[in-house]
Amino acid sequence: MSFGDPNNPYGQQPQQPPQPPQGGPYGQQQGQPGYGYPQGQQAPQGVPQQGYGHPQQPGQAPGQPQYGAYPQAPGTLQANNGLINVPVLGTVEVASMGRRLGARLIDGAAIGLILGILMAVGMAGAVGLVKDCDPNSVDYTSCMNDASAGFISVMFTWLAVIGAFTLLYEWLMVSLVGATLGKMALGLRVVKENTGQNPGLGAGFIRYIIPIVGAFLCYIGAILVYLSPFFDNSGKLQGWHDRAAGTLVIKKA
Repeated sequence: MSFGDPNNPYGQQPQQPPQPPQGGPYGQQQGQPGYGYPQGQQAPQGVPQQGYGHPQQPGQAPGQPQYGAYPQAPGTLQANNGLINVPVLGTVEVASMGRRLGARLIDGAAIGLILGILMAVGMAGAVGLVKDCDPNSVDYTSCMNDASAGFISVMFTWLAVIGAFTLLYEWLMVSLVGATLGKMALGLRVVKENTGQNPGLGAGFIRYIIPIVGAFLCYIGAILVYLSPFFDNSGKLQGWHDRAAGTLVIKKA
């Protein structure tokens, strides 16, 4: 039975001198990867370079962005605060129904004033044709017949002008400018949801024609179209005409 070193009365093993750390600098173990690549050497393509203060998250795939760093998808509504992400424009506010109604009333007043002027001019021209007939003339009957035909022709011409103006006002202004006079006055704009640009002639026409088609049903269809944003569960306040055209009504920044 060995009692160990006689000079060590407690039988303890002599302590080994400390071994110097193996591997590279800074005390890293041999084969243990460092936090970053050596100076002057870039990370291989497709592999993110992790420097000090930017460690990879546990369970995170290489090259995957940090939590919360994902860009928001276009058309994403932020909670229920009325803010929406639109390409090119960034985060914008969806137009409220109160502002949209106010813009519609301003447009109605502007269109009514212009159409009233056009109607007055047309009526004056038609009445002038009737006044040219002299009751004491032997050709009075023939003159009145011609005047009546002229009156009807003038009225139909002005009705066509009024219809064309109404079409071009709403369609072209929304398509090319993104807003009518009423929307401009209240700081509203119509944009394509997937591009953030003006609707263009095609989408603008679709957006315009749907309420017009609904107006043929005693105007009840048009009223339902204009009220349809209230039925939009997405929170974007898109009416049926907006969904068909892929448009949004937003508030200008």
